[in-house]
Amino acid sequence: MFLVGLTGGIATGKSTVSELLSKFGVPVIDADKIARQVVEPGSLGLKKIKKRFGLDVLHADGSLNRDKLGQIIFSDVTKRKLLDSITHPEIFKQIVWDTVMYFLKGHHFVVLDLPLLFESGQMLPYLHQIIVVKCDDSDKETQLARLIKRNNLSKEEAMKRINSQMSLDEKCTKKATHIVDNSGSIEETKIQVKVIYDQLSSSQQYVKIRVVIFGILSCFVALLSWVIHMKMR
Repeated sequence: MFLVGLTGGIATGKSTVSELLSKFGVPVIDADKIARQVVEPGSLGLKKIKKRFGLDVLHADGSLNRDKLGQIIFSDVTKRKLLDSITHPEIFKQIVWDTVMYFLKGHHFVVLDLPLLFESGQMLPYLHQIIVVKCDDSDKETQLARLIKRNNLSKEEAMKRINSQMSLDEKCTKKATHIVDNSGSIEETKIQVKVIYDQLSSSQQYVKIRVVIFGILSCFVALLSWVIHMKMR
């Protein structure tokens, strides 16, 4: 099994591509969903956030006030890095666990939906290919309009969030294996995703990885057997 990264800019339509891949039967691990899970009430992540950011970032019921926290971290790079240091290790552990489960189920590849794939860099060494979703952002107006509508933000707040990430141009020209242009209709996007899906499905990379993994496991079992045999002599 090999890993494929899926990323893009804020409000470029990455979720649309993720849903299309899922409909094609591809297992998708969504880092955003995991990020919400690791800060649920009672979680270690939320306890750490409360300790470092104070009660102001919590609702009256003790749950995380995402809007309030967002205002803080998108206005202060230091605060954003502090939050990342709390949540990223927890997210990484869950991604690893989910990946192992899909491997054991026999899937040829898994897509990791990672909004901050390039910004964090943590998962890059493990990825065989990378899909970047873009929209027409020549002046960022499409991306900006989508974000303002989706999150009910002011233009200033939306720009802060967009500027907190690596530019789409850099992601597409320097990092991407595949690019999905989500500026058009859903059907146009679906056609692009289907082409990528067919390419990934026909790849034999998973065979090489399975051979390596099973080779390592075989060596480990052989070594363990030898150690047990020597102790019993």
